[in-house]
Amino acid sequence: MSFTLEIGELAPAFRLPATNGNTYALEDFNDSKVLVVFFTCNHCPYVIGSDEDTRAIARQFADKGVRFVAINSNSRNTYAEDDFDHMVARMEAHKFPWVYLYDETQETAEAYGALRTPHFYVFDADRRLVYTGRAIDNPRFCEDSTTHELVDALNEHLAGLPVSVPVTNPIGCNVKWDGKDRHWMPPEACDLV
Repeated sequence: MSFTLEIGELAPAFRLPATNGNTYALEDFNDSKVLVVFFTCNHCPYVIGSDEDTRAIARQFADKGVRFVAINSNSRNTYAEDDFDHMVARMEAHKFPWVYLYDETQETAEAYGALRTPHFYVFDADRRLVYTGRAIDNPRFCEDSTTHELVDALNEHLAGLPVSVPVTNPIGCNVKWDGKDRHWMPPEACDLV
């Protein structure tokens, strides 16, 4: 079994190409008070179903010093539509308010312990983890969601409070590993797709 980052751990470094033609490292986001790194992809119905909710959250907190960074680590050998060219097309079509990075080697996903798409990690100004898990409890049909853990975590952290629920089970498709079997799941998450 693989691990996922634990609360209080530092954000692992990365240096990855983006759909906008630039390459970004973790330190390129040092001016952000809070950094939300989330693992996503092009094809997952849970990602597609919650794209606009994620966009709304990113916009809601943008003027509060919160920056969102998306990373696609899925193997293109599993889903061809998760390749870099499709990432570029997706960003051109949707103009999401975040940079979209390509983790072709999957080393960044492994370092973070990414489980699903989408999977969110919230880091404080020192880049220590304060929240990890899902944004909402029904990402495939976000209008049916009854909880909003990512918003709650960001509000609490920005108010100087400890995050009351710092770990939740991300809900979505498994990260598509290229010839690897990498799963970290608490027993209660085993029924998720």
